[in-house]
Order: sequence, then structure tokens, then C-alpha cells
Amino acid sequence: MVSILDEYEDSLSRSAVLQPGCPSVAIPHSGYVNAQLEKEVPIFTKQRMDFTPAERITSLVVSCNQLCLTLGKDTLLRINLGKANEPNHVELGRKDDSKVHKMFLDPTGSHLLIALSSTEVLYMNRNGQKARPLARWKGQLVESVGWNKALGTENSTGPILVGTAQGQIFEAELSASEGGLFGPAPDLYFRPLYMLNEEGGPAPVCSLEAERGPDGRGFVIATTRQRLFQFIGRTAAEGAEAQGFSGLFAAYTDHPPPFREFPSNLGYSELAFYVPKLRSAPRAFAWMMGDGVLYGSLDCGRPDSLLSEERVWEYPEGVGPGASPPLAIVLTQFHFLLLLADRVEAVCTLTGQVVLRDHFLEKFGPLKHMVKDSSTGQLWAYTERAVFCYHVQREARDVWRTYLDMNRFDLAKEYCRERPDCLDTVLAREADFCFRQRRYLESAHCYAQTQSYFEEIALKFLEARQEEALAEFLQRKLASLKPGERTQATLLTTWLTELYLSRLGALQGDPEALNLYRETRERFRTFLSSPRHKEWLFASRGSIHELLASHGDTEHMVYFAVIMQDYERVVAYHCQHEAYEEALAVLARHREPQLFYKFSPILIRHIPRQLVDAWIEMGSRLDTRQLIPALVNYSQGGEAQQVSQAIRYMEFCVNVLGETEQAIHNYLLSLYARGQPASLLAYLEQAGASPHRVHYDLKYALRLCAEHGHHRACVHVYKVLELYEEAVDLALQVDVDLAKQCADLPEEDEELRKKLWLKIARHVVQEEEDVQTAMACLASCPLLKIEDVLPFFPDFVTIDHFKEAICSSLKAYNQHIQELQREMEEATASAQRIRRDLQELRGRYGTVEPQDKCATCDFPLLNRPFYLFLCGHMFHADCLLQAVRPGLPAYKQARLEELQRKLGAAPPPVKGSARAKEAEGGAAAGGPSREQLKADLDELVAAECVYCGELMIRSIDRPFIDPQRYKEEYLSWL
Repeated sequence: MVSILDEYEDSLSRSAVLQPGCPSVAIPHSGYVNAQLEKEVPIFTKQRMDFTPAERITSLVVSCNQLCLTLGKDTLLRINLGKANEPNHVELGRKDDSKVHKMFLDPTGSHLLIALSSTEVLYMNRNGQKARPLARWKGQLVESVGWNKALGTENSTGPILVGTAQGQIFEAELSASEGGLFGPAPDLYFRPLYMLNEEGGPAPVCSLEAERGPDGRGFVIATTRQRLFQFIGRTAAEGAEAQGFSGLFAAYTDHPPPFREFPSNLGYSELAFYVPKLRSAPRAFAWMMGDGVLYGSLDCGRPDSLLSEERVWEYPEGVGPGASPPLAIVLTQFHFLLLLADRVEAVCTLTGQVVLRDHFLEKFGPLKHMVKDSSTGQLWAYTERAVFCYHVQREARDVWRTYLDMNRFDLAKEYCRERPDCLDTVLAREADFCFRQRRYLESAHCYAQTQSYFEEIALKFLEARQEEALAEFLQRKLASLKPGERTQATLLTTWLTELYLSRLGALQGDPEALNLYRETRERFRTFLSSPRHKEWLFASRGSIHELLASHGDTEHMVYFAVIMQDYERVVAYHCQHEAYEEALAVLARHREPQLFYKFSPILIRHIPRQLVDAWIEMGSRLDTRQLIPALVNYSQGGEAQQVSQAIRYMEFCVNVLGETEQAIHNYLLSLYARGQPASLLAYLEQAGASPHRVHYDLKYALRLCAEHGHHRACVHVYKVLELYEEAVDLALQVDVDLAKQCADLPEEDEELRKKLWLKIARHVVQEEEDVQTAMACLASCPLLKIEDVLPFFPDFVTIDHFKEAICSSLKAYNQHIQELQREMEEATASAQRIRRDLQELRGRYGTVEPQDKCATCDFPLLNRPFYLFLCGHMFHADCLLQAVRPGLPAYKQARLEELQRKLGAAPPPVKGSARAKEAEGGAAAGGPSREQLKADLDELVAAECVYCGELMIRSIDRPFIDPQRYKEEYLSWL
């Protein structure tokens, strides 16, 4: 029965829109392309409900997608716009001549009030099917209702305000509970709160709006025909026992509330609020009264008045009291719409211009009223025979242009934030405006966000001599560059650096501009250290360093180098200015090995001890080999302090870091040889006597020790090289005891030991001419005999000196002869026992029965050649061969294959003694005989029983199943 038509009425063709769309392509100065290919939809579009009422429409209200209208005097039609084809008819059941005066529907669309001309009020809930009279309200002609948006629910309205034609404001509360004959009434209470007066007497309460501010304050705006009253105060908090408005109105008992008054009179007025979203605080208001429309903003934070930015839009000629009075007003975000008898006019609240005049056809009759559904934003107007709906689409689409013309740039940017071309236009206009106002920094900030030509803007600031604003513009542009725009970034960073340096140079010599100099320096450092510019500054660091050098700004050169982590430049700067400790502090703080390698040759000349401490602190992060050149150059001076610092670091590397590099140990040896000879021998002895475990070059160490005359160290090196003769020869020049130690070293080579001891004995006898020492030497080495030493003594030495030694030698010989005789007797007895065992073995035999079987294949043994072992195991020859082969070493397996091949190639045995001897003779001439090959084969295969011999013991860790055949064996068991 009821549906929304998709077609526009004929009257739509006469509608005006805020900005009609048309196909166009425009290229603004910003460089954006704004292409509009489809016709833009108007802001306000009107549709008529496909609905022909049976009776005339007397009243209409809409809220929360619930449409309620009365037909005639006794029919109520309720329509859920989500299901428009299922209307609900309710008969009011009125028998008298009373008419519907006004209807009121709460924001939830659940509570409907029907005020009758007979001063009765009916109440109906959304879920109810019967209008229930409100007994407590009887006698009051209701003109307005102020719903409680904070406490109202589908079941209860909460405390609400009711304005009457007699000027009274009542507080009431309604409940949706359905009672029986004696059940509770829907009107829980109805009590008076305040009386509005106008021109000395009560005046009808035309509009009532109750709201709660964000800080918990409540405010009520009530209007009469000429006045607008404001009630502001604290209301009861949610959850309190009394949550009404009595406390708010009680504050105005002794004095009237503030109000605005206009002299002209329509006989009525109407107030409209704009609420951005449901249950939020209103943002704007519009009051339709006799002189025009008062509109403005609502500020709940103001203590004295909620109204701000008030303006009056005066009615045009032909509209107003006595002419064509406005019937209703609704407020949208940027427009208010006035309802006249034959048309709807939309006025922009920003400019006051009429942007829409929508005339209605005469066939529908005069317009009656207009309302707004705050939950959907739709506007509804009706006549006695038709209902119309206005849809508001993209109302803010061109608001930015209006704000731009008003120079309200912040609001203009807010409403075109999603449209880059429009935003660029706003920013360019704002930048020009700020430039004309001499607000150069703000202008630079805006210019940097536009697509205006870079050269034009830069020249603009240069002509105005605004270097600071130019720097701000360049910084903003630099921050907006993309990663690929390296050339532009280099240009901007270099230019900015030049500007800052010029500014600092101009301010540096002026004592009156000290604070400005410090501020500029801080900004410059902030620019250099900015994380946003780090990538560009790093790419342009060479040019920036050149600029800093050209201006002589060494302070910022160091600062910038530290920021760029160009520590090499920082250390070089400190070294050039002989600030070696500062240079070392930079190295120690950043711990970069390459910088240590580069600057150590310089620093070690001036602060050797501190540098070595830094090296030691770096530990294994440094490669000692790369520091050796610095140490070599430093220690060439030969001073004890220089050598000691080099030795200290080398000892740290060897003893703490465990360095094994030969060059390091060789260098430490050279330092010991030159500066600390006492530590040289200790180092060599600590390194050990194994030539494969020492980390220094033995030949280099020998040459080094020989050059510096360190004979004991040379002897030690000779011992490590196993050059014992040279070691003994050199040791005899130093100490005989040392030579004795060297002579005992070749323990396994008795001949060499004897030779070395003979050298010692000759030296003692010939050089020292000490017979007692020579005899002691003879006692120290058991290898020497008296006869070995006698040739070294001179002829005049008497035999008395050797009597004891000769006697001892003779006793030793006699004892040795007796031992040899005993060994010979034992050998003879052993040989006799072996002969007896061999005779017994020749007589041993084994018995083979016909039923005996091979121990390996379990087949009869006598079928093929076989072996019988003394342990009792018997094997076929081929079975034993297969069992023994895997356990033989590789060389024996090769020998076994060779014997088999030769045996197979040998001629078979020939019968007859003559021929056999002849064959044996031929075999002897050409190679081993067949019998010899079989004997060799038996020695390999049958040397021991395969089950009882060592072969079985060696195979104890062999798996029972060959790993290569494991899977096959495993599957056979499944």
C-alpha cells in the first residue's frame, strides 16, 4: 500500500541545488587534474510517497525511521519505513468533535503523544495497539515537548518537559507498561515547574529542547512567540533517586532566566537543533520567529549563554508576518529549510544565501508542516493529500569553498581533506594570505604543502629578504621528498646548510644578538640531527662538510661528523689540533677497529700508555697483526718505555687472548731480545719443547738469540729443533750442567747420547783438566765406560786416578758374562721343549664319520674337500673360504685372490714318478708349484678355526644381519 517511488516528481525539475554538476575537465594551477565525468547529484532531492490517503492528513511526525500521521479526526497510521508496505492502522475512538492539535514522537520512535484540541492528550507505545488517555494531563493544551535524550528508553521516557498554550512548563514521565482495569496509568506524574511570561502575561511555550552537556550540566531552551529563554544548571546524575529538572528550574525562582526578544510576532515560533549523531550534544540552532531566523552555534561550555556566533537572517520581501508566513523550520549541518505554503526554501547558514526554492504543485494543496528525522537525516513535508521526503546527500561537498572565501582556512581544509586538488587550492590561498599579512613562517609552512612552483616561492621569500621563512619552506619541502628524489634532496640540504651558516656568521659577532645566535644554532643542530633528514644529509655529507669548512665552522664540522657517524673525520680533526686524548676518547667510545688501525701510528707516539690501554679494552675486536706496524715504528726508538708498552700489549695478546699467529710471537721474541732478555728464556720455556706446538719461527728465534748473544735461549731453541750436538756444543760454552741436560734428551738413541756425553767428557778433561769432574761425568752416564774416556787423558796421568773405575768396569763385564751364560742355558732348554711338542703334534689325528656335516652349510662333509681343526669344527674348503674372507685385512684378501687365480692357472698334477718330478722341476723353473700354492692358501684360510680363533673375537661387534640386506630380511619376516 505504501512505498517510496524511485522517480522524481515534476516539481523536482524546478528545484535549485547548491552546485549543479556538469561534465567538465579542469586543470588548476596546482597541477592536479580534476575530472568530473558524471552529473553530480543535488544536495537536496525530493521524493513523494506513493500514498493516497483516504482522508486528509492532519498531522505527521517522524523519528528513528518511524512515521506516524493522523487522517481525519479518528485514524492513526503508523509506518515502519524499513517495512513501508506493512502500515499499522489504529482507530483513536474519539466520538466528540475534538481534532488533533499536535503530535510528538520521542527520539527512539517508541513513545507517541497526541494532543487534542479538547485539552486531552493520548499516549501510545510502539508495541501498543490502543491510544490511552493521560488523566493527569487533562485540561492542558500541549504545544511542545522536551524529550529526555539521555534517560529515555523504549519502555520509559524518563523525566520530560511539557510546554502548554497557557505558558506553563510541566515535568512528567511516561511508562509503556500495559495495565488492566486497575493497573498503573502510563503517566507516572505530571507536576508544574515554571511559567513563561511575555509582555506582562503568560505566553504559549512554542518549543522546548532539553539537553545535557559533556560536563554533566543540563540546559533547557524554551521559546514563546517573541522570546527565547535559557535555563542552565546542574541536573540530577544518572542513578540518582530524583532525576528530574526541578533543581534546574528552582534556580530561577527568584529571578527570570536570560532571554532574547524580538518585537515582531508571527503568533508562533519554532526552534530547531542540529545534532551530528544520535544522543550527542547539539552543535547549532535555528529559531524561526517574527523578524526572521536567528541561527548560530551552541557551546555547552559557556557559563552564561549557550548561544554563540548568532546571526539573524531576515525574511525576504513577501515572507513574514502579514504576507506569507513561514510554517516550519528544520536545520541541517549547513542549511536551514523554511516551509512556506507553496514552497520550501533552503538557506546556507554560512553565507545567508538562498540555495534552493522548491515549489510544489497546486494539486497537492498547501503545505502544512515539515519535520526532521534526526536518526537518518531525512526531511519530511506534507500537505493534506501528499507526503514528501527530502534526502540530504553530501551536504559538505562545497563548504570548503565558502570557508575559503571567508578566509576560514582551517575549516576549509577540514572539509576538503579527502580531495587533494581542493586542499591544494586552500593551502595556496592561505599561504598567499599569510604572506600578505607578513606572517612569513606560516606562509612558508603552507607553501611547502602545495604543488606551487618551487622556484617562484623561493624567489618570493628571497625578494622579501625572509631567510628564516625560506629555510622553513626548504625544510618542509625536504621532508616531503620521496626516496628516489636524491638530486632535489642534495640541493635542498646544501641550500639549507648555506642559509644557516650565513645566518650564524652574521649573528656571531653581534653581542646584542647572542640569544638569537644561540636559538639559530640550536635550530641548525636540530636540522643536522633530525631523523627525518638523516638519509638526505648522509647522501650530501661531502658537500655539507665542504660548506662547513669554507665557513670555518669547525665546531659544527665535528658535530655533523658525529651525527653522520663519520668518526674518521672527527678523529682526524682532533689529531690535527693535537688533541690526542680527545681523539682516543672518540675511538674508545665508538670502538671501530678500522679507525684504530688508521690512527694508532699517530696516537702511539704521543699517548702510548693510554692507547695500549684502549687496545687492551678492545680485546679480540682488534686484529693484532694490523697494529704491529704502529708498534714497530714506535719501538724503533729503542727507549725502555717504548719497548715496555709494546711488550705489554703483545703479552696481553699471547697470554690473555691466546694468539697463535706466528708473526705476533716472532715480534714478541724480538722485543724480549732487545728490551727484556730475562723474559726471553721464560717465554721460550713456557712455549714448550715440541717443535709442532710452538707458535714462533724456530729459525728466526735462533738467529735472533744468536745476534743478541743470548746463549741459553739459543741452547733451548737447539733442543726444540732436536739439534742436540749443537745444543751441547753451545751449552759447554755456558755451563756443563746445561750440557748434561741436553745430552740426556735423545733417550731412544743411545749411540747419540753416548756421543754427546763423550763431548762433555772431552771438554771436562781437555778444557778444564779436572779428573774428578771427568770421573763424576763417567758416573752420570751409564753408557760411558772407562775405556771410552781414557784416550782423552794425557800420558802423565797415573793409573791411581782410574783404579776404582777400572775395577767397577771389570765387575760389570763379569756380571754381564754370567747373565749371557744363563740366557743361553734357558734358550737351550726351551728349544728341547719345542722339539718334543712338535713330535707330539705329528702324531695327533681326528676322525671323520660319514654322517658328519659342514659347520657352515650343514651338508655332508665328505662330498667335497674339507678342513678339520683340532677344536672339532669341520668345514668344506669353499665354505671356510667364504667365512674367512670378510674378516681378512685388505692386503690379505688381495693375496687370497692372487693365490686362487694362480692355483686355477696351474697345471693339474701328473701321475707317474718320472713325470711328476719333471713337472716339479718345470714349476720350480717357472714359479711356485701347485703344492706350494695350496700350502700358502691353507696358511691364509686354515691358520685357525673361524669359530674358535681371533677372527671370531674380532667380529664380535659385527651385526648379525648385513645392513645392506636388512630391509630385505625385514620384509621376509612379515
